[in-house]
Formats: sequence, structure tokens, C-alpha cells
Amino acid sequence: MNLKNYFYLCLIIVLLSGSFASAEEKERHYEPSWESLRHYKIPEWFRDVKYGIFIHWGVYAVPAYHDEWYPKWMYAKDGDEEGEVYKHHRKKYGDQKEFGYKDFIPMFKAQKWEPAAWAELFKKAGARYVVPVAEHHDGFAMYESSHTRWDSVEMGPHRDVIAELGKAVRAEGMYYGVSTHYAHNWNHFFYSEEFDNYEFQYSGLYGIPHQPGERPPEWFMHHWYGRTRELVDKYEPDILWFDFGFLLPEYEEYRKAIAAHYYNKGIEWDKEVVLQFKDDGYPPGYAVLDVERGKLDEMYEFCWQTDTSVSKKSWGYIENDDFKTVNSLVDDLIDIVSKNGCLLLNIGPQADGTIPQEAREILLGIGKWLELNGEAIFETRPWHTYGEGPTMVMGREWDDEYKEAKGYTAEDIRFTTKSNNLYISLLVWPGEKVTVKKLGINSPLKKDSIKSIKMIGDLKELSWSQDNDGLTIQLPRKTPCKNASVLKVELKGPAME
Repeated sequence: MNLKNYFYLCLIIVLLSGSFASAEEKERHYEPSWESLRHYKIPEWFRDVKYGIFIHWGVYAVPAYHDEWYPKWMYAKDGDEEGEVYKHHRKKYGDQKEFGYKDFIPMFKAQKWEPAAWAELFKKAGARYVVPVAEHHDGFAMYESSHTRWDSVEMGPHRDVIAELGKAVRAEGMYYGVSTHYAHNWNHFFYSEEFDNYEFQYSGLYGIPHQPGERPPEWFMHHWYGRTRELVDKYEPDILWFDFGFLLPEYEEYRKAIAAHYYNKGIEWDKEVVLQFKDDGYPPGYAVLDVERGKLDEMYEFCWQTDTSVSKKSWGYIENDDFKTVNSLVDDLIDIVSKNGCLLLNIGPQADGTIPQEAREILLGIGKWLELNGEAIFETRPWHTYGEGPTMVMGREWDDEYKEAKGYTAEDIRFTTKSNNLYISLLVWPGEKVTVKKLGINSPLKKDSIKSIKMIGDLKELSWSQDNDGLTIQLPRKTPCKNASVLKVELKGPAME
């Protein structure tokens, strides 16, 4: 081939490559329609990370009473539980006309907040991603917003919390997301002429007074969309988490629009992004399903997520909260991952930026367990079945609400896989031996495919046998760690084809 022909051939290849690239880009551009959004694929990186930290931190940490819905209940005169918060507020702070929720903002100073220290703690906890609440139902933005003056830069801490924390989290090599709960702001407050929230000058925080249950008007949904787009465009989150507020039918076109905008921005940023939602906000696979304070009872086709908290009473910080145990949360993590899910575990810092000691100890306890057993969690994929045992959970229900997961027995076992390894997690130590019923000779695990079986944390090969009753393994004299123990079955080939 002469030089001239070679030049033309190279030119044709370049032009064709450009054409194919353009076509690919066009195919990857999302339109605000279900037909277009169905092409979205949940990124592999999210399937790998498995465990993240959720953070409910805002003005509601100042009263630190009842729960993070204090700004709603403080204006609720009727009802037993809600009326109790109303009375508490009047007794401690005064009349709601004279001292409203807005008056807590100057007290929200974050004077001890060190974002780098938070990120370091989350890293030690074993987390792979972090999702702070960017704006809760209360209408106070924890970032610099052009849509409202009620934000953490102009008021309160006078710091861009989302920006500063994002920088610290990413410096530790973790993924960073944001959550927005603002869609519910429209229906969050109880209004009355007796309260400060009835005054127009505070409507940027409380919203426009209206009747309870009134559907959000078009202008509010447009405002919500603008705030959310700015949050996406300005902070480039890897994860965008939505609470229940935008599940109303009126939001359907906006749900499509924000997903298309976010996915297209991900393409522009050259990174794969993850949108998370509750209930039926999006069809399966169009985004990541999130189950609040609950789990799925079966393996799910698409990667999903549980969000729950280290504490039982509140998502945000309150005094005298009750906390879960490391053991129950490790069991939750194992169960969720075995069913193709991830765990987003919440903490509620104090108003000054201090993370409660109980929460710190829980995070470090989980981190210690993951330091030893993390290979059975991170970058794993489900096996043919999630596991076995008598203890079931209520699918998609708040079965975790204000109580620990309980009732696990020595028969409750979970499976995960990675490369040539099958991991068997024992949620309760069974004693001298264990028989895994679903790994018998008629199971996908064939006897001649097993190279060795060991307990993670113990180098000794374990004796085992397989028959119709299952795979029976002789265990070490004691477990090598607190909480769940993990058996590693090394295979001669891939655990999952």
C-alpha cells in the first residue's frame, strides 16, 4: 500500500470512528421518558461498594428532642405524641409565635465540626460511600443555594457543608452522594396564625400556608426541580438519593426529568451515577430501589439498598436515644448483601458537629469486623440462593422500626461469591460443626469442585463431607471474631458462571 492510500485509509477509519462515537453518544443521551430511561444500567462500582454512611445533620439537631421531624411536631397542637412535642417546645423555648423553628438556626453553629475527621472515621468503619442529607423536610439547605437564603452558608454554620464534606470524603477514596427530602417540605408544617410560620417573610423556610394534605402546586414542583438540578450541577454527586416526597402522582414528569438530567450529567462528567428512590418511584432497574428501615425477603434481580440507622428512635441526633448493637448491624449487612443489596447506615451528629460516642463505637465495631471478613462482602455477587434458615424478614416493610433484627439461629446462613470463592456466613456460631442443607450433593456446589474450606481468620483447612443432607463442616474450637463468622470455600473454577 502506498503512502497516499494509507493516508486515505486512516482518514476513513477516523471518520468512521467519529461516526460510531457520535452514534454511541446519541444513544446514551437520556430523554425524560420511561422509554429512554429504561436503558440505564446500575453501575458495577455500586454493586461492589456494599456499605455506606448516611448522615442526618441539620437544624433539628439543636432541639435534639423526639426525632428529626421536630420542626413539624412543634407546630402540632393535637394528638398524643405530636401534642407532646408542641407542649415541650412551649415549656422550654416559649410560644411558637415568638420562638419558631427559624430561631434554632443561629444556634446551629457546627463549631466543632471537622469534615476530615468525619471522613477518616467513615473510612475506618469500612464504608465505601457517604451520603449526607443536603436538605431535609424542614427547608434548610446544607449547601450554598441560589434558590433560597435559608442555607448553611448564609445562616447557621456559615459553611458549605456539602462542599466541605465532599472534598474530605473523596480525599479518602470514597464515593460521595447527596440526599434531598425537600419535596415533602410542602406538606411538612402545620400552619396557624398563632405561629411564626404563618408570616410571609419566613415562607422561604416554611413554605406558603395552606390546608393539610393539599397537593403541591406546579410552581412548587418547578421550584423543587430547580433546587435539585442545582444540587446536582454544583456538587456532581456519585449518588442522588430521594425521599418519599416526590412519589405523588403530580411529580411523575419531574421524576423523569430529574433522572434524565442527572444521568446526562453523569455522561458529561464521564462517570457512572446512581439515583436512589423508594417504593414505586421508578420502574425496576431504571434506578436503585431503597428500602427504609427494612429489607427484602428474597434475592432481587437488580442491585438495591436498605437505609437504616445506628439508632432506634430518630435519624437525627436526639438526647437519650437508643442504639443498636454491632452484632445486629453486621447480620443486617450480611443478609442484605446476600440478596444483591447494599446497606446505607445512618448516624445523627450533634449540632456542634460531634458524632455521638455510641455511634462512633458502632461504626468502629463494624469496621473491625469488615477488616477481617470484608472479602465476603465487598465486590461480591449473590450465589444461586441467598441462604437458608428459619428466620424470615418482612419484605419492604419497616420490620426494623425501632427494634433490632432478632431471632437469628445457628441454622441461619447466608451466601456470597467472588471469583473462585463461595463464602458461607454463619450468623450465629453453631458449635463444633455445621451442616449447610442447601449445599448437598444435588446442589450447584459439586464435591469435586471444592479445593479447600477454611474459616476466615484461621489458616487451618477444615474437614468436610457432602451428602444428601448437605455440606457438613468441622469447625474450629472457637470463632476467630466477634459477631458472624465466615467460611471460605475455595473452588477449582468460578463460583458463578
